[in-house]
Amino acid sequence: MRPTRRLLTIAVFAAVLGLWWLASALGWVNAFLLPSPGKVAATLSDLALSGALARHALVSMQRVGLGYGIAVVAAIVLAVVFSRSAALRSLLDPLLEFLRQVPPLALMPLLMLWLGIGEMQKVGIIVLSCFFPIFLGVRGGIAQVDPKLVEVGKVCGLGHGEIMRRIVLPSSLPSIVVGLRIGLGYSWRALVGAELIASSAGLGYLIVDAENLARTDIVLAGILVIGVIGLVADQLLKWSVSRAAPWLASDLEMARA
Repeated sequence: MRPTRRLLTIAVFAAVLGLWWLASALGWVNAFLLPSPGKVAATLSDLALSGALARHALVSMQRVGLGYGIAVVAAIVLAVVFSRSAALRSLLDPLLEFLRQVPPLALMPLLMLWLGIGEMQKVGIIVLSCFFPIFLGVRGGIAQVDPKLVEVGKVCGLGHGEIMRRIVLPSSLPSIVVGLRIGLGYSWRALVGAELIASSAGLGYLIVDAENLARTDIVLAGILVIGVIGLVADQLLKWSVSRAAPWLASDLEMARA
């Protein structure tokens, strides 16, 4: 990120923080509904010193990491299989479109029956939330590959696997990265819903428990932590992609604009 853009980003966050402080200090919003930044910072400090924040954050990151990882593998494999089989696309497309329209949280009662109320139910919600953005990104990227490149690969004697690995997937990376980033964001959005039921740890549980106790400061603290972790995760994803595929650096730079 260029220095000017970095300064602009800092200025935007500082402006939001200043507006929040003014709204609290001047009484524009009831302190119960919107605690002051100082109150939320003190709450964050207390949670961090007690070890509760690290414990809840670690549990949530493990759930998101596992659910997101499963969704990435399943989405890429299924998209590649679809690209190879027109018959399979015709057979399964209507079913996948139907499932894509169903909110993952609406399936929570069924997941509780099928997977129990343990970790797998929570991971299942996260998988369902981020699978389709990744799948559509990979599938769309593969569909947009220039057929001439594939023909060149065939002329050079490359097999189907080599064409997929050396031509199709690299050419599809811009769309794949978009799907990966959207899916990663969806995984954090699904976290609170995943931790609503029979959970005793996690940032989503922390927020819901604080809501029941009317602790708005803890609710805001949990939201801020989720936002920061999600932002860091997105930056790490972009950094990893830029290291693995340097030719995408310009596209990722435009995404930061």
